[in-house]
Order: sequence, then C-alpha cells, then structure tokens
Amino acid sequence: MDARSERLFLGLDFSTQQIKAVAINDALKIVNETAVKFDTDLPEYKTQGGVHIHDDQVTVTAPTIMWVKAFDLLLDKMKKDGFPFDKVAGVSGAGQQHGSVYWRSGSAQILRNLSEKTTLHQQLQNCFSVPESPIWMDASTTKNCRELEEKVGGPLRLAEITGSRGFERYTGNQIMKISQTRPSEYKDTERISLVSSFAASLLIGDYAPIDLSDGSGMNLLDITTKKWSPECLEACGEDLSSKLGEPVPSKQIVGNVSQFLIGRYNFSPNCKVIAFTGDNPASLAGVAPKLGDAIISLGSSDTVFSWLPRQNAELEGHIFVNPIDCDTYMSLVCFKNGSLTRERIKDDCAEGSWEKFSEYLTKTPTGNKGNIGIYFDVMEIQPLVQGIFRFDSADQKVSSFPPEVEVRAVIESQMMARKLYMELRGMHIGPDTRILATGGASLNRAILQVISDVFGAPVFVSDIPNSAALGSCYRAKHGLEGCDFSDVVLNHPQPECVARPTEGASQVSKGRAGKDRYV
Repeated sequence: MDARSERLFLGLDFSTQQIKAVAINDALKIVNETAVKFDTDLPEYKTQGGVHIHDDQVTVTAPTIMWVKAFDLLLDKMKKDGFPFDKVAGVSGAGQQHGSVYWRSGSAQILRNLSEKTTLHQQLQNCFSVPESPIWMDASTTKNCRELEEKVGGPLRLAEITGSRGFERYTGNQIMKISQTRPSEYKDTERISLVSSFAASLLIGDYAPIDLSDGSGMNLLDITTKKWSPECLEACGEDLSSKLGEPVPSKQIVGNVSQFLIGRYNFSPNCKVIAFTGDNPASLAGVAPKLGDAIISLGSSDTVFSWLPRQNAELEGHIFVNPIDCDTYMSLVCFKNGSLTRERIKDDCAEGSWEKFSEYLTKTPTGNKGNIGIYFDVMEIQPLVQGIFRFDSADQKVSSFPPEVEVRAVIESQMMARKLYMELRGMHIGPDTRILATGGASLNRAILQVISDVFGAPVFVSDIPNSAALGSCYRAKHGLEGCDFSDVVLNHPQPECVARPTEGASQVSKGRAGKDRYV
C-alpha cells in the first residue's frame, strides 16, 4: 500500500472552552475527533465557560497551566482509543485569538529537556511568570489602547500599520498593561507567546514563533512589511522584540515533534509541525474559500470574513495577513447583535416559531416597502450604539412595526450592516463572488434568501462544525506539501448553493444603502 494513503494530518483547536483534535487522511476524510472541555473535564480550575471573570467584570483570564493539562488529557484519550500517532505526517493548530502566555526565564531549557515519563503539566507548572493568561474577552485595557494610539499618531495611523485601531483584547495593549502594572513579572518573562504559538511550543519542545496571521491581531505587527512595528513595540514594553521572537509565514514548518511526544505517544520522529494560527484565520482555511469569497458566520455574534488581494486602513473591523497566502489579506468584522437579537424578534413577533418567522420573511417584499429597523439590543461594536430605531418609508421615526415588517426589518438591517462594513474593509461583490454561510442561522433558507438579495450574490452552505480544527488539518497538509492551497482542498466537500438573488433585489438594496448609511 502507498505510504501516502496511510498518512494522517492532525489539527488542534485551543479554543475558549475546550481543546479539540480532528484528524484527516490524504483524501480529507475525517478519521478522528476528540475533545477535552475545561469546565467539566478539569473542574479543579473552577472556570466558567473556560475563563475566570474577575471582580471588576472587565478583567478576564484563564489559567495557563489548565491548557497544558488539557493537552495532556487530550493526548491520553487519543492514545487510550488507539489513535495511530505514528501515521501523523503533519500537525497544525489554532488558538483563541489575542490571548497571551508569559514564559518565565529558564522555561526554554525545561521545554527542551522534557521527560517522557511524566506529564507536561507536571513539568511546566512553574514555567509561567503570569499564571493567568489574559484572553480575548478581557476589556480592561482601554487606557492602554488610547496610549498606544497616541504614541503612534492616532487610531487611523495605528490601523494603517497594524490593520486595526487599538482594541482592548489585542495583545499589545495587554502586554503594555502587564509591563506597567506588574514590572517584576514582565522582567522575568523571556518569551511571550500567543495561545497559538504557545500550543505549537508544546509540540516542538521549544519556543515556536508567532505566525503572521495571528500576529496581525496584536496591534504590534506591520502588516505591510510583515515585521514587528518598532514604534508599536517601543510603546508597549521594554525589550519586547526579543520577548516575541521573529514572526513567520503561516504555512512555515516550525520544527519536528519533540522527543517527549515521540517517546510518550509514539509520534513519528519525521512528523512536522506547521505554524499554528488564530481560530478565526484557521476557520477561514476550514471553509476552503476562493479569492473573492465572503464568509458570514451567523452565531451569537455575527462575523464576516473575506479574502482580499490588498488592504486599506479603516477604523472599523480588522485586517489580518491571510493564513492561506501571506501575500494577501483577510478582513474580519464582528457584530455583537446576532442570533440573540434574531431570537428575540422571533419570540416577540412570530410566536416563538422559526417556521412562522420564515413565513413572514417569505411573504414580505424585498426592501420591506421602505421600512427600516435597526436593532442593537446590546452595545454594538460598529457603530458604538445601543437601542432600537424604526423608520417608515417617509423616513419618519415610528415606535413599532407590524410583526411581519419587524421580522424582515431585523434581517435586512443586519445584513445591510454586514455588507456595508465589509465593503468599508475593501471587499467588493463581483460576478464570481460566493457568500459562504456558516453557523446556526445558515439552516434557515428564508434568512439565506435575504442575505443573497442584500449582497446580490449566491449563497452557499456546507456542514463544517469544527472549521478551526479542520482548517488546521488543511493547513498542516498545505505546509507539508508546499503546493497551492486550492490543490490541498480539491476533495473538500463542495458547498451547496441554496439561494440566488431575486430579480430586482439588487436595485432595492442599492437604494437602501445610502439610506441606511444616513440613519
């Protein structure tokens, strides 16, 4: 039998609430899925949703050693189930974006000399100068964001350099806070990792570099030169460049698996580790997009991704170096008011029935006869507004709509906002554009039809429940084989086209765009 036909590729996802492993073969068939959930499998760390929310309600962290112990449990589970580690040719992975890990001085020596006779968490338990890692949910660094923006010449200048204005969850601002408020711990830190590069370090038994795509979520990387920005580094911490190491392309092989993994779990000594990246970039890879596609993830919060040939600076949303092709870019815009807002309208106006909700969408016309509703149940990210606003066809503010008008208004206004901010970030709808819909609401064909009408493009869906881990499998194969990503995903399940724009819908949407912008 051809050795290639037996090869496996392993993808790991170090997310907020769990670590998940997915393995595929050369034909891209999933052959293993294993997970460890932090709250239930590691109750001794007393996390809720995988995190510790501090008394001030804005500081949010996770115990770094918990992630290490979870990785031990994951590998032990797979070994017990007979997973053939020796057939794994390449490993890559994803980590929750923006989170940071602080390795104490001397930790590199410990990583390089791990004993296969005991667990990782026992050997690394004293390796972290900051035991609780700040994560993406942390919002305690507003002062640091404004300080960073001021030092580089303002928020737009920071966005021009790094792809984003100063955001509280972004790692550079977290590092600045620690360097200012915990100077002794900062001084005792020899390496700062992202969650992604931290996870890769556990595999290679040494400090793994930060990849360009996840590094774009730090307010530190110059996304044009693909190097750390000297002015951002200087603003955020002393000697920060040496603590970060040099960033690398996302498909770079960063080493072989460690002797620890070879001895304890029977990995092949030839197994390569490809740079880990963030969970959002890995999810982009997991849906196997083409240049020009837009991906809309419809969840508790809605996220719009797109693959861009070039980038332009804006104050809204984010630009990352593309994990698939580091010469191009990936835009990301997140909206807090997603499925929970849709569910509230369903409960208030459609008798709690998605079937009734869909019926209302189907029987009301595209454009909603000029009625516009804007629904920010919680403070939105862009624009920074909270409240509910309704306008009739004469642009007069009204207090309520009939139920069927309210249902269409919430979906149309949400999707108009998704399109507007996506276009502000440089994505333009062309004749070959596909909208790839994922998440819970992607099961609702009536909602997907509205998306198609608003965007003026066909909507496709595919069932990819673990896109970050699966994308990591694809990226492992991509890095190992060095071919075009399109060749790697030839056998990826083709998405199904479920909606095409209704005739005349594009003219209605174009007419509403200026109106929505004005509102």
